[in-house]
Amino acid sequence: MQRSVSIKDVANLAEVAVGTVSNVLNNPDRVSQRTKNKVLQAIDELGFVRNDAARQLRAGHSRTIGVVVLDVGNPFFTAIARAAEDAAEAHGSAVLLGDSGQDSARESHYIDLFQEQAVQGLLISPVGNVLDRIDNLRERGIPTVLVDRRADESRYSSVSVDDDAGGFLAAQHLLDLGRRHLAFVGGPLHLAQVADRLAGARRAVDDTPGATLEVLDSGAQSVLAGRRIGDSLAARDKADLPDGIFCANDLLALGVMQSITMMNGLAIPEDVALIGYDDIDFAASAVVPLSSIRQPAEAIGRSAIQLLMADLGNAGHKHQAITFTPELVIRRSTAGPAAPAEQHTETHALSN
Repeated sequence: MQRSVSIKDVANLAEVAVGTVSNVLNNPDRVSQRTKNKVLQAIDELGFVRNDAARQLRAGHSRTIGVVVLDVGNPFFTAIARAAEDAAEAHGSAVLLGDSGQDSARESHYIDLFQEQAVQGLLISPVGNVLDRIDNLRERGIPTVLVDRRADESRYSSVSVDDDAGGFLAAQHLLDLGRRHLAFVGGPLHLAQVADRLAGARRAVDDTPGATLEVLDSGAQSVLAGRRIGDSLAARDKADLPDGIFCANDLLALGVMQSITMMNGLAIPEDVALIGYDDIDFAASAVVPLSSIRQPAEAIGRSAIQLLMADLGNAGHKHQAITFTPELVIRRSTAGPAAPAEQHTETHALSN
């Protein structure tokens, strides 16, 4: 078996010290361009591959960042992870992605795995209460930023969206259109994001005389779960149907739309107005373009990495809670064919 090329082999061929090769790999600004070129040429000739595992063992951490999201099948979380990856790359780090699938045991598995990998830090969109686990990570030198969940900034940094405000926006939009018998579709209801969106919708309904809100627990946040809810609604008498539906995410809304329009012959928005949440790319290109509450996924991912990098190795770091204000995007699923192609309000962030 061929012996692997070592850093000493590179140094011998380039006729420099081993420490010089190390500087070229880790601190290139300390080395002259002429010497750097000699070392890089030797690396190319020998086919040297650095042993990051050994380097990480010496340093006590890697150049990787763990990211745990609720559902990698949801384009919203995919966009967050992609933006985080781009931002991490600009800092010389890489992202390792884990999908909890909204399962606490699976979430714990990824936290353990990333701790074993000695990641630089962790971004996590938690399923349940992981604060004790996060405290343990910090004691081991691994800072954590909560994503899509606001945290007490005296203990952690976080990047989130005001989901209560988003839920209020969605329900109020339906109420402003004259809809009075609303349904909320979402689940699991114990998820903080779902619960906050429902709470906001309830506020809007409670403030409107004669308005009602029916809660339909979808058990999941997928297109299939939305179809099941749509089928159950379509089986009702028309008089018992809600005239406005707010879904906790766009995947649910698209599933509801598929069921009640393509399979059961109801019209959106004539029979029922429909609004989702997240404003994923598919929302605008749906058979009936979907109104939605937009979350700035890319800004969330970038901001989370910035907060994490500010925390690394900084004993005096002051935690921050960045909260973005969601944005109402109006399309035909609520306003009808006479509506403009798209209307929306401005999104901004609040930092405490």
